[in-house]
Amino acid sequence: MTLKVHHLRPAEGAHTKKTRVGRGEGSKGKTAGRGTKGTGARGNTSARFEGGQTPLHMRLPKLSGFKSPNKVVFQVVNLDRIAALFPQGGTVDVDALVEAGAVRRGQPVKVLGTGELGGVTVHVHATAFSSSAAEKIAAAGGSTTLV
Repeated sequence: MTLKVHHLRPAEGAHTKKTRVGRGEGSKGKTAGRGTKGTGARGNTSARFEGGQTPLHMRLPKLSGFKSPNKVVFQVVNLDRIAALFPQGGTVDVDALVEAGAVRRGQPVKVLGTGELGGVTVHVHATAFSSSAAEKIAAAGGSTTLV
């Protein structure tokens, strides 16, 4: 005889029968898990009722807030990343960074001053520069150009 799916059964004791509450005192009856007295033991209350405490939906703010339509979100590139991607130096613009996989196309790019260039001379064209990045690029013999 081959074993088939309809022959499979769960292990002994793996499934216990559902407890039917509120069916008499001999079988988990009486209060049926509702405790004694009070609104929760008697009538039907909504799921959001919190017993007189200010409900969650009233504690939270009504509106989500304000988002400026003019906010500019930059994609950032650090100097150590530029040094790693362009070890020979040269001109680094947004298109070169996109091709190297450092940023996405069509969004403004800001160069930040984390890390060192390691003596690499780069001429960087970007949307914005931090002051420390501009100083480090100039100290390495490079230049910065705002696009």
